[in-house]
This record gives sequence, structure tokens and C-alpha cells, in this order.
Amino acid sequence: MLRMFFAFVLTLVIATTALAQETPDPVDRSATGGAQTLEDILARQRGEQIDDAFRRTDTGDPDTAAGIANQLGTLGGASDPELWRALRYGTADVTSTSKGHATTVLVQDGGMWWLQFREGPLLKYGLYLLGGTLVALVLFFLIRGRVKIDGHKTGRTVTRFKAIERFGHWMLAGSFIILGLTGLISIAGRKFFIPFFGKDSFATIAMASKWVHNNISWAFMIALVMIFVMWVIHNLPDRTDLKWIAKGGGLFGGSHPPAKKFNAGQKLIFWSVIVLGGSISVSGLSLLFPFELPMFAATFEKLNAFGIPQLLGLGELNTALAPHEEMQYAQLWHAMVSFVLMAIILAHIYIGSVGMEGAYDAMGSGEVEEQWAREHHSLWVEEVLTQDAKPSENATPAE
Repeated sequence: MLRMFFAFVLTLVIATTALAQETPDPVDRSATGGAQTLEDILARQRGEQIDDAFRRTDTGDPDTAAGIANQLGTLGGASDPELWRALRYGTADVTSTSKGHATTVLVQDGGMWWLQFREGPLLKYGLYLLGGTLVALVLFFLIRGRVKIDGHKTGRTVTRFKAIERFGHWMLAGSFIILGLTGLISIAGRKFFIPFFGKDSFATIAMASKWVHNNISWAFMIALVMIFVMWVIHNLPDRTDLKWIAKGGGLFGGSHPPAKKFNAGQKLIFWSVIVLGGSISVSGLSLLFPFELPMFAATFEKLNAFGIPQLLGLGELNTALAPHEEMQYAQLWHAMVSFVLMAIILAHIYIGSVGMEGAYDAMGSGEVEEQWAREHHSLWVEEVLTQDAKPSENATPAE
């Protein structure tokens, strides 16, 4: 499901970046003697796919080469331009002491669109999303203020989360914050850090960020599994969620609708973390192990089988991807989903800290004010208090 989800969205990204447009009509190259034209060059710079068959196979023919005594400058019947074309299109006879397909790829022409998209739309709209989320939260706080406990505090507390639950939550939260910061350094540092710290200093920061990012990721994935196992049963949708959503959870005023251990808003956060965090984890593993865990070629093959690219007018997606291309797709998807999840988590942090009185205690000490629990999770607290009362009711009087 995660693979199909991210693959469909990525297909839309491919459509917007014109990576798989239909091949245009052949260009008249009689004026250039069959060589590429200015329009060919401009089309490639615009990111359009061109008919380059006239160059792809023009890589020389050793069988028709002149004898070694009669050759001037070139050996084997291939000139420098012909050799570079062979390298670019992956047809050159390249050997390497390191085994593997990627080690013999010296020119990866398709990387330019990835670089332009990464440094352009991805970074621009990703930062807009985070900045816009922060602005919206500040405005909401200024207009709504802090959601306070309405009733009289009882002075009694109810255990909301056990120590193991809080451990899993904080390991997930802490690792995600570190991953978010180091990820932003990796994707935006060249543009924002180098002007202030210089290239040498940024190189040290970038290397440290990469090491931390790769190793902290394991804590994030372990914690993700932990919270899923502990809380999935409490986050299944039910009819109380519809009432909660209809009243906006009481966040915009009015009474707080009844809720179980997790209300509809928290369930949305939970499933966003599980689905998006799971997708980030899978794409991150693909980046860590690109030769062992390629994802997109197989995904594109399934999309082609279902006819989804054809419905979008893209034609068939390329399923013969080199490891470099797998990593490019994985990196873009990894960053896009991370930006979305970071925006969601910013809202979650706001509600769990300054946005709501008493909310932090749930994950701080694990104990919450009973009145807070009655206002925000009335169905859950009644169930907890009922269970706590049963042992005393059924206890045998001491002799």
C-alpha cells in the first residue's frame, strides 16, 4: 500500500516536471549534416525528452577502423566525441575493479532534471509549507489563545501513558526532530549556510549531519514500530470521531466532544506518522542500500501494468533504472514526504505544548489532571475510573 501510494503521487510529479513527455516529431537535421540542432539543445535544457537516436548509436565502429599504422590520433575507430556519447548512453565498454553495474556508469545524463527539481521546486515549496504552517499556528494562537481547562481542577490525576509508551513516543519525537534538522541541512545548507559559514565549515557540518542522519534513522524506525504496536488498537476509527470532527474538537470554542483514549485529531496524527513515517523509512532504506533495495523500477512496472501513466497521458514509465536513478527518485520522494510530515508534527507540537493547558503532562509525567481528562477524553476516563474501582468493590474484607 505504501509503495502504491507514493508511486502514484510520484507519477504526478513526473507529469508536472515533463519527464516522460511524448517524443516530438523528428527534427530536420539536413542543415547540420545529421548532427544535433540548437532546438535539440534547448529542448534538453527545458527538460523535454527528445529523439536522440541519431546520436545514441553514433559511437564509432572498431571493425571498420583503419589499420593501426594508418590511424591519426584516434584508436579503435572512435573519436573523443564518439567515446563520450558511448559513455553517456551506457554503451561504452567500461571495466572496473569494483563489481556492480553502477561502477561502470561514468556519465549519468538524467541527473540534471533531478538536480534542478531538488534545488528548485522541492526546496522552494517545502520551505513555503513549513513557513506557512508556523505562520498559521502563530495566528491561531493569537486569535484563539490557549485552550484552557474549563472546569474546576480536582487535584487528582489519572495515569494516561505508561513509562514504556512515553519512552517510545519520545524516542520517535527526538529522532524525528534530529532527522528533520539534519535533513534540512543536507537539502538547504548549500544555499543558506555557505554564504554565512563558508564552504569549508559547511563541509564539516554537512558530513556530520549525514552521519547523524543515517544512524539516528534506526531509532526512528524502531520507535515507529513500537508506537504502532502499542497504540494501533486505540486509533481505529469509530462513530465518536465523526462527532469530534463535527465540533472541531472544541478547539474553536464550545464544549469538548466526548472521545476515547485518542480523539479524531490524534488519530489523524497517528496514521499520518505511521503511513508517512513508514514511507520515509522505506525510501530511506532504499537510499542507504540502493543496490539491495531498489524500489521504483518495480513500482513503475506495476503502474504500467495498471495503465495509470497512460491515463495521465505519460506513456509507459521507464522500468530500466540504473542505481543512480533509483537513488534520485528515492531522494525526491524521501524529501517531499518529510516536508509534509514535518508540517503535521509542527501542529502536533503546538497542541501538545503551548496550545493546550495540561496536554504536555500526558507525555511529561504520564499523569493528567482528572478534570482535563473528563473534558478532552470523557469516554476514556470513565472507563479507566470504572476499572480502578472494581478491585476495591470486589476485595475481601480483612479479618
